Amino acid sequence: MKVGIVSPVVVQLPGVRSEWERDAGVEELGLIAGAADRLGFHHLTCSEHTAVPEPIAEERGGTYWDPAATLGYLAARTSRIRLATQVLVLGYHHPLQIAKRYGTVDRISGGRVVLGLGVGSLQEEFELLGVPFEGRGARADEALEALRASLSRRTPEFHGQFYDFEGFVVEPHAVQPRVPLWIGGRTPRSLRRAVAHGDGWVPFGLPLDRLAQMLEGADLPDGFEVVLSAGKPLDPLGAPEAAVQALSRVAQAGATVASATVAASSAAHYCEQLEALRASALEAGCELEEEA
Repeated sequence: MKVGIVSPVVVQLPGVRSEWERDAGVEELGLIAGAADRLGFHHLTCSEHTAVPEPIAEERGGTYWDPAATLGYLAARTSRIRLATQVLVLGYHHPLQIAKRYGTVDRISGGRVVLGLGVGSLQEEFELLGVPFEGRGARADEALEALRASLSRRTPEFHGQFYDFEGFVVEPHAVQPRVPLWIGGRTPRSLRRAVAHGDGWVPFGLPLDRLAQMLEGADLPDGFEVVLSAGKPLDPLGAPEAAVQALSRVAQAGATVASATVAASSAAHYCEQLEALRASALEAGCELEEEA
């Protein structure tokens, strides 16, 4: 199992965000990204919301940095760690907009983009952006097909019910021959969508025993990634054994990639925690790149 890092600062969830993140900016983020890159972690993340209604922000948070801009910056501050959108909402974008924006980031980063993609659930945001909420699942399925036909191609072509295009140049485009698509969700349908259209599944909000049950009944392709959260923020400096146990639990549930959050009191402390997390991950039998 590989271990990635849920980027701090760029998404600030109530109950998860550390106090120091409130006033942190690109320097703190760049420092942490550089440490994660040097220590051999698998990926960094950035999620997406354009505008969250104020009452919902109390629950989901209101800070969501733009993924394309953020990952472009992180590409310049790192050299090998993968850069994952976790997740983009498919219905908010035309597939060729995603292909252009993240194909550009893939070019900038030397082929390190992972596209985490989801159907979306915040109806108010759909309505604000003028995109249909009803039928979003069917649109998302076709958007995934259109993306697969478009990424890494200069002149993509696709003909479907919702998206129909040919004869257009998309340049730059992704340099990876196959950009990994991780599909988010928490239902059996989302897992089926991931198997049918993607290279991995990124579930959320489900207990590990339920995840293990869902995975047991699934026929997963070779190389398919199961990306599970390591749970509440880890404290590998203060409680290293608990960090080892948390990583071991998600591996036993079927994860091939763990996404970890660490508790910290500052950006410098966060980097120290990443050093300790590397040791905990290796003790748990996880795979990390060689320390640079």
